[in-house]
Amino acid sequence: MNWLFGSALKTTMVAPEKALAGRDRYPYSLPTTHTVLGTPLQGPWPDGTEVLYVAMGCFWGAERTFWTIPGVVTTAVGYQGGFTPFPTYEETCTALTGHTEMVLVAYDPSVVSAEDLLRTFWESHNPTQGYRQGNDVGTQYRSAIYTTTPEQELAARTTRDAYQPRLTRSGFGEITTEIRSADDAGTFYYAEGYHQQYLDKNPNGYCGLGGTGVSCPRPTGA
Repeated sequence: MNWLFGSALKTTMVAPEKALAGRDRYPYSLPTTHTVLGTPLQGPWPDGTEVLYVAMGCFWGAERTFWTIPGVVTTAVGYQGGFTPFPTYEETCTALTGHTEMVLVAYDPSVVSAEDLLRTFWESHNPTQGYRQGNDVGTQYRSAIYTTTPEQELAARTTRDAYQPRLTRSGFGEITTEIRSADDAGTFYYAEGYHQQYLDKNPNGYCGLGGTGVSCPRPTGA
């Protein structure tokens, strides 16, 4: 999507003091229901539901990847990991908010594990490209995992460590994926309504998502 806004080509992370000021509320209304799953976008969700946040480049294709997985309760796209409160898409594309294009994945851990979600994450994009993903270039397209439980953090690091040797053998560089807790990364701001489940509403819409072709093994002992 970077062709829409030339300023999105910036690949230097903005300093907090230079980030856009933002606002104290959403400047747009949000849909309440997932167009594919029919579940609430913002909750409440069934007891036991856990949430994982992942960024894989353009969030349109990334969201579709996860809503197809059995055990996923809902998905939503948004902005996270930056400094500007309640940013808009246009602001995020300037690289002056610090956010990445993020996907919220709410899931039932009794049906699908964090590890299996993360193996899908690794295999569905190229996590070695830094501030880009394919032809989409800019800090908003960086690869990231923001966790909400200790088990997710362990799964993120163990699957990464299991994946890196296979990537190396296939000629890829070091994984650049940012891994940290969602509390440290900051608030997940829901994107505008037209971005939510975009590829369901626009089946022939742009999707720049592409993996490396390298499978992610289960970590030793898993």
